[in-house]
Amino acid sequence: MDKRYEKLITCRDYVRSRTDFVPKVALVLGSGLGGFASELKLVCEVSYADIPGFPVSTVPGHAGKFIFGYVGDVPVVCMQGRVHYYEGYDIDDVVLPARLMHELGAEILFLTNASGGVNKSYNAGELMLITDHIAVFVPNPLMGPNIDELGVRFPDMSHIYDPALCDIVRSVARESGIQLHEGVYCQLTGPSYESPAEIRALAVMGADAVGMSTAVEAIAANHCGMRVVGVSCVSNKAAGLSPTPLSHKEVQEAADKCAPLFTALVRESIAKMG
Repeated sequence: MDKRYEKLITCRDYVRSRTDFVPKVALVLGSGLGGFASELKLVCEVSYADIPGFPVSTVPGHAGKFIFGYVGDVPVVCMQGRVHYYEGYDIDDVVLPARLMHELGAEILFLTNASGGVNKSYNAGELMLITDHIAVFVPNPLMGPNIDELGVRFPDMSHIYDPALCDIVRSVARESGIQLHEGVYCQLTGPSYESPAEIRALAVMGADAVGMSTAVEAIAANHCGMRVVGVSCVSNKAAGLSPTPLSHKEVQEAADKCAPLFTALVRESIAKMG
Protein backbone atom coordinates (compact mmCIF):
# COMPACT_ATOMS: atom_id res chain seq x y z
CA MET A 1 0.00 0.00 0.00
CA ASP A 2 1.22 3.52 -0.83
CA LYS A 3 2.56 5.07 2.41
CA ARG A 4 0.57 8.26 1.82
CA TYR A 5 -2.64 6.28 1.44
CA GLU A 6 -1.76 4.12 4.46
CA LYS A 7 -1.36 7.31 6.53
CA LEU A 8 -4.69 8.59 5.22
CA ILE A 9 -6.47 5.40 6.23
CA THR A 10 -4.84 5.49 9.68
CA CYS A 11 -6.17 9.03 10.16
CA ARG A 12 -9.61 8.01 8.91
CA ASP A 13 -9.78 5.02 11.24
CA TYR A 14 -8.84 7.18 14.23
CA VAL A 15 -11.57 9.74 13.46
CA ARG A 16 -14.03 6.89 12.93
CA SER A 17 -13.13 5.63 16.41
CA ARG A 18 -14.31 8.99 17.75
CA THR A 19 -17.45 9.47 15.64
CA ASP A 20 -19.57 7.71 13.04
CA PHE A 21 -20.80 11.07 11.69
CA VAL A 22 -20.91 11.12 7.86
CA PRO A 23 -20.67 14.64 6.38
CA LYS A 24 -21.96 15.67 2.98
CA VAL A 25 -20.09 18.99 2.87
CA ALA A 26 -16.50 19.58 3.98
CA LEU A 27 -15.78 23.21 4.82
CA VAL A 28 -12.30 24.69 5.21
CA LEU A 29 -12.47 27.79 7.39
CA GLY A 30 -9.89 30.39 6.39
CA SER A 31 -8.77 33.50 8.27
CA GLY A 32 -11.71 35.43 9.68
CA LEU A 33 -14.19 32.58 9.33
CA GLY A 34 -13.06 30.45 12.27
CA GLY A 35 -16.09 31.58 14.24
CA PHE A 36 -18.38 29.90 11.70
CA ALA A 37 -18.22 26.80 13.86
CA SER A 38 -20.75 28.44 16.20
CA GLU A 39 -23.27 28.29 13.33
CA LEU A 40 -23.30 24.49 13.49
CA LYS A 41 -25.56 22.27 15.52
CA LEU A 42 -22.57 20.57 17.13
CA VAL A 43 -22.15 16.82 17.16
CA CYS A 44 -18.48 16.44 18.11
CA GLU A 45 -14.96 17.85 17.76
CA VAL A 46 -11.65 16.15 16.99
CA SER A 47 -8.36 17.98 17.53
CA TYR A 48 -5.74 17.64 14.80
CA ALA A 49 -3.16 16.94 17.51
CA ASP A 50 -5.04 13.80 18.56
CA ILE A 51 -4.98 12.22 15.08
CA PRO A 52 -1.90 9.99 14.55
CA GLY A 53 0.55 11.60 12.11
CA PHE A 54 -1.81 14.46 11.27
CA PRO A 55 -0.22 17.90 10.59
CA VAL A 56 -1.01 20.62 13.12
CA SER A 57 -1.61 24.24 12.10
CA THR A 58 0.88 26.73 13.57
CA VAL A 59 -0.69 29.95 12.25
CA PRO A 60 -2.31 32.46 14.66
CA GLY A 61 -6.09 32.44 14.25
CA HIS A 62 -6.22 28.79 13.12
CA ALA A 63 -7.68 26.67 15.95
CA GLY A 64 -6.64 23.28 14.62
CA LYS A 65 -9.60 20.92 14.91
CA PHE A 66 -12.37 19.22 12.96
CA ILE A 67 -15.90 20.16 13.95
CA PHE A 68 -18.78 17.87 13.00
CA GLY A 69 -22.34 19.12 12.96
CA TYR A 70 -25.29 20.38 10.95
CA VAL A 71 -25.98 23.55 8.99
CA GLY A 72 -29.75 23.30 8.83
CA ASP A 73 -30.28 19.69 7.80
CA VAL A 74 -26.94 19.37 5.99
CA PRO A 75 -24.25 17.26 7.71
CA VAL A 76 -20.98 19.21 7.65
CA VAL A 77 -17.40 18.72 8.75
CA CYS A 78 -15.55 22.00 9.33
CA MET A 79 -11.79 22.25 9.23
CA GLN A 80 -11.23 25.03 11.78
CA GLY A 81 -7.76 26.11 10.73
CA ARG A 82 -5.82 24.75 7.76
CA VAL A 83 -2.27 23.57 7.18
CA HIS A 84 -0.06 25.59 4.82
CA TYR A 85 2.91 24.56 2.70
CA TYR A 86 4.98 27.42 4.14
CA GLU A 87 4.75 25.88 7.61
CA GLY A 88 7.28 23.31 6.42
CA TYR A 89 4.97 20.39 5.76
CA ASP A 90 5.24 18.21 2.66
CA ILE A 91 2.59 18.99 0.08
CA ASP A 92 1.09 15.53 0.78
CA ASP A 93 0.41 16.63 4.37
CA VAL A 94 -1.05 19.94 3.21
CA VAL A 95 -3.77 18.13 1.23
CA LEU A 96 -4.19 15.26 3.72
CA PRO A 97 -7.10 17.04 5.48
CA ALA A 98 -9.08 17.40 2.25
CA ARG A 99 -8.51 13.76 1.40
CA LEU A 100 -9.45 12.73 4.93
CA MET A 101 -12.76 14.60 4.79
CA HIS A 102 -13.49 12.81 1.51
CA GLU A 103 -12.70 9.45 3.13
CA LEU A 104 -15.16 10.34 5.90
CA GLY A 105 -17.90 10.69 3.28
CA ALA A 106 -17.89 14.34 2.15
CA GLU A 107 -18.94 14.83 -1.47
CA ILE A 108 -18.44 18.62 -1.62
CA LEU A 109 -15.40 20.65 -0.56
CA PHE A 110 -16.20 24.29 0.25
CA LEU A 111 -12.92 26.23 0.43
CA THR A 112 -12.58 29.67 2.02
CA ASN A 113 -9.54 31.89 2.50
CA ALA A 114 -8.22 35.40 2.95
CA SER A 115 -6.40 36.85 -0.05
CA GLY A 116 -4.69 39.89 -1.44
CA GLY A 117 -6.50 41.75 -4.18
CA VAL A 118 -4.57 41.77 -7.46
CA ASN A 119 -7.50 43.16 -9.39
CA LYS A 120 -7.32 46.93 -8.86
CA SER A 121 -11.10 47.20 -8.53
CA TYR A 122 -11.14 44.98 -5.43
CA ASN A 123 -11.13 46.56 -1.97
CA ALA A 124 -10.38 45.13 1.46
CA GLY A 125 -13.35 43.33 2.99
CA GLU A 126 -14.96 42.30 -0.31
CA LEU A 127 -15.73 38.71 -1.35
CA MET A 128 -14.71 36.85 -4.50
CA LEU A 129 -16.16 33.65 -5.88
CA ILE A 130 -13.25 31.57 -7.17
CA THR A 131 -14.02 30.51 -10.73
CA ASP A 132 -10.55 29.16 -11.56
CA HIS A 133 -7.05 29.14 -10.18
CA ILE A 134 -3.35 29.34 -11.02
CA ALA A 135 -1.25 26.80 -9.12
CA VAL A 136 1.95 26.58 -11.16
CA PHE A 137 4.01 28.26 -8.40
CA VAL A 138 3.44 25.53 -5.81
CA PRO A 139 4.17 21.78 -5.96
CA ASN A 140 1.37 19.75 -7.51
CA PRO A 141 -0.06 17.48 -4.77
CA LEU A 142 -0.48 14.66 -7.30
CA MET A 143 3.25 14.34 -8.00
CA GLY A 144 4.84 10.97 -7.31
CA PRO A 145 3.21 7.57 -7.80
CA ASN A 146 -0.52 7.90 -8.33
CA ILE A 147 -2.71 6.82 -5.42
CA ASP A 148 -5.06 4.69 -7.48
CA GLU A 149 -7.51 4.30 -4.60
CA LEU A 150 -8.20 8.06 -4.80
CA GLY A 151 -8.29 8.85 -8.51
CA VAL A 152 -6.80 8.55 -11.99
CA ARG A 153 -3.22 9.38 -12.93
CA PHE A 154 -4.09 12.37 -15.16
CA PRO A 155 -7.28 14.03 -13.85
CA ASP A 156 -9.00 16.71 -15.93
CA MET A 157 -8.96 20.19 -14.37
CA SER A 158 -11.21 22.01 -16.86
CA HIS A 159 -13.88 22.68 -14.22
CA ILE A 160 -12.15 22.48 -10.86
CA TYR A 161 -14.74 24.78 -9.29
CA ASP A 162 -18.10 23.13 -9.90
CA PRO A 163 -20.35 25.34 -12.09
CA ALA A 164 -23.58 24.27 -10.36
CA LEU A 165 -22.15 24.97 -6.91
CA CYS A 166 -20.89 28.36 -8.11
CA ASP A 167 -24.43 29.13 -9.28
CA ILE A 168 -25.74 28.39 -5.79
CA VAL A 169 -23.27 30.85 -4.23
CA ARG A 170 -24.18 33.47 -6.84
CA SER A 171 -27.89 33.08 -6.16
CA VAL A 172 -27.41 33.39 -2.39
CA ALA A 173 -25.31 36.53 -2.88
CA ARG A 174 -28.02 38.08 -5.06
CA GLU A 175 -30.84 37.17 -2.68
CA SER A 176 -28.89 38.47 0.32
CA GLY A 177 -27.66 41.66 -1.33
CA ILE A 178 -24.03 40.65 -0.85
CA GLN A 179 -21.50 42.09 -3.29
CA LEU A 180 -19.64 39.17 -4.84
CA HIS A 181 -16.78 39.50 -7.28
CA GLU A 182 -15.81 36.57 -9.48
CA GLY A 183 -12.26 35.82 -10.46
CA VAL A 184 -9.12 33.74 -10.66
CA TYR A 185 -7.18 32.91 -7.49
CA CYS A 186 -3.44 32.31 -7.54
CA GLN A 187 -1.61 30.33 -4.87
CA LEU A 188 2.01 31.12 -4.06
CA THR A 189 4.09 29.41 -1.39
CA GLY A 190 4.43 32.24 1.15
CA PRO A 191 5.13 32.98 3.92
CA SER A 192 6.49 36.29 2.67
CA TYR A 193 4.02 38.53 0.91
CA GLU A 194 4.50 39.09 -2.79
CA SER A 195 6.69 41.81 -4.25
CA PRO A 196 5.10 44.57 -6.37
CA ALA A 197 6.78 43.08 -9.46
CA GLU A 198 5.28 39.66 -8.70
CA ILE A 199 1.84 41.23 -8.35
CA ARG A 200 2.21 42.96 -11.72
CA ALA A 201 3.23 39.63 -13.26
CA LEU A 202 0.24 37.85 -11.71
CA ALA A 203 -2.11 40.50 -13.07
CA VAL A 204 -0.75 39.93 -16.57
CA MET A 205 -1.31 36.18 -16.10
CA GLY A 206 -4.96 36.80 -15.28
CA ALA A 207 -5.01 36.50 -11.48
CA ASP A 208 -7.54 38.57 -9.53
CA ALA A 209 -6.49 37.54 -6.02
CA VAL A 210 -3.47 35.86 -4.47
CA GLY A 211 -2.88 33.80 -1.34
CA MET A 212 -0.94 30.96 0.25
CA SER A 213 -3.48 28.10 0.24
CA THR A 214 -6.55 26.62 -1.44
CA ALA A 215 -5.45 25.68 -4.97
CA VAL A 216 -3.58 22.53 -3.97
CA GLU A 217 -6.54 21.45 -1.83
CA ALA A 218 -8.85 21.96 -4.80
CA ILE A 219 -6.58 19.85 -7.02
CA ALA A 220 -6.46 16.99 -4.52
CA ALA A 221 -10.23 17.11 -3.97
CA ASN A 222 -10.93 17.16 -7.71
CA HIS A 223 -8.60 14.17 -8.11
CA CYS A 224 -10.60 12.08 -5.66
CA GLY A 225 -13.96 13.01 -7.17
CA MET A 226 -15.19 15.75 -4.86
CA ARG A 227 -17.14 18.73 -6.15
CA VAL A 228 -15.33 21.95 -5.22
CA VAL A 229 -16.44 25.52 -4.60
CA GLY A 230 -14.44 28.40 -3.16
CA VAL A 231 -14.95 31.91 -1.82
CA SER A 232 -12.14 34.30 -0.91
CA CYS A 233 -12.23 37.30 1.40
CA VAL A 234 -10.07 40.02 -0.12
CA SER A 235 -8.41 41.23 3.05
CA ASN A 236 -6.02 43.78 1.55
CA LYS A 237 -4.84 45.24 -1.71
CA ALA A 238 -1.75 43.36 -2.88
CA ALA A 239 1.78 44.78 -2.78
CA GLY A 240 2.28 47.87 -4.90
CA LEU A 241 -1.45 48.66 -4.93
CA SER A 242 -1.59 50.04 -1.38
CA PRO A 243 0.55 52.73 0.28
CA THR A 244 0.75 50.76 3.55
CA PRO A 245 3.03 47.76 4.25
CA LEU A 246 1.30 44.38 4.35
CA SER A 247 0.92 42.56 7.67
CA HIS A 248 -0.86 39.48 9.02
CA LYS A 249 -2.60 41.72 11.56
CA GLU A 250 -4.14 43.73 8.71
CA VAL A 251 -5.30 40.51 7.04
CA GLN A 252 -6.95 39.26 10.23
CA GLU A 253 -8.63 42.59 10.98
CA ALA A 254 -10.11 42.88 7.48
CA ALA A 255 -11.21 39.25 7.51
CA ASP A 256 -12.86 39.69 10.92
CA LYS A 257 -14.70 42.79 9.68
CA CYS A 258 -15.96 40.85 6.67
CA ALA A 259 -16.92 37.81 8.76
CA PRO A 260 -20.69 38.51 9.19
CA LEU A 261 -21.32 38.72 5.42
CA PHE A 262 -18.91 35.87 4.75
CA THR A 263 -20.66 33.72 7.35
CA ALA A 264 -24.11 34.46 5.94
CA LEU A 265 -23.00 33.64 2.39
CA VAL A 266 -21.41 30.32 3.41
CA ARG A 267 -24.26 29.30 5.72
CA GLU A 268 -27.03 29.91 3.18
CA SER A 269 -25.03 28.38 0.34
CA ILE A 270 -24.44 25.16 2.28
CA ALA A 271 -28.13 24.98 3.19
CA LYS A 272 -28.99 25.10 -0.54
CA MET A 273 -26.32 22.52 -1.38
CA GLY A 274 -28.16 20.07 0.82
